[in-house]
Amino acid sequence: MDVTRAWVTLMALSALATALAVFGQGATWAVLAILVAAWIKARVVLRAYLGLAGAPDWSRGFSLVLGLFMLAIMGLSAFT
Repeated sequence: MDVTRAWVTLMALSALATALAVFGQGATWAVLAILVAAWIKARVVLRAYLGLAGAPDWSRGFSLVLGLFMLAIMGLSAFT
């Protein structure tokens, strides 16, 4: 993914998260959708800007840790 495409993706996900925050009014589904958008944004930043696309082993490791962290946060937000 080139930097321009990554930037456009990040802007679109930021706009989506903002719209969900405004119109979701704290509903559980909106919180989970915002967390999914943040998860995708983190992956885009790691792969496009930090160059993990060129290091697949590191990318998988970071993705695993990030995935476990995001699932834990989603679980906490869904059940509290």
